[in-house]
Amino acid sequence: MLKLLGAMLILLAATLFGFYQAQQYARRPKQIGDLIRALQRLETEIIYGSTPLPDALLQVAKTCPPPIHLIFRHVAEELTRAGGRSVQSIWQQTVSSDWRHTSMKPGEQDIFRQLGFTLGLSDGADQVKHLRLTVQQLQSELETAQEERKRYESMWRTLGLLMGALIVILMY
Repeated sequence: MLKLLGAMLILLAATLFGFYQAQQYARRPKQIGDLIRALQRLETEIIYGSTPLPDALLQVAKTCPPPIHLIFRHVAEELTRAGGRSVQSIWQQTVSSDWRHTSMKPGEQDIFRQLGFTLGLSDGADQVKHLRLTVQQLQSELETAQEERKRYESMWRTLGLLMGALIVILMY
């Protein structure tokens, strides 16, 4: 009886691991799309609203789904109490600490980090150029993420179940 229970637990754990990995592949394109829409909202706030950067970031954070809203909210909060720190350092620090909550890969993080080097340093038109460049780069990452999702999502689900079954067979 204990052997059967152990086998079922191993099978369940391996299957859940496979589903977790598949879910990571499913979340990534959605979060990249959310990030793109957030940057487009930020562009709108900068161009049409002439909103100061901390307020614009806070407005964007209010409209973003989790976990993307965390990054924008934390940057806005840190900018309001900057204490002499630059936008660049606040941006880099926040992205480093909050990126772990996302399912995105280092490629998207590098693109997003690059935006922090130029944001808040120039006039609105120049910032919009950098935002649009970032959006274009993220669009190509989104296409890659969608291809990877198609390729690997169902594979991980099946692989988790099969690995669990293999372990159970090897145990008996």
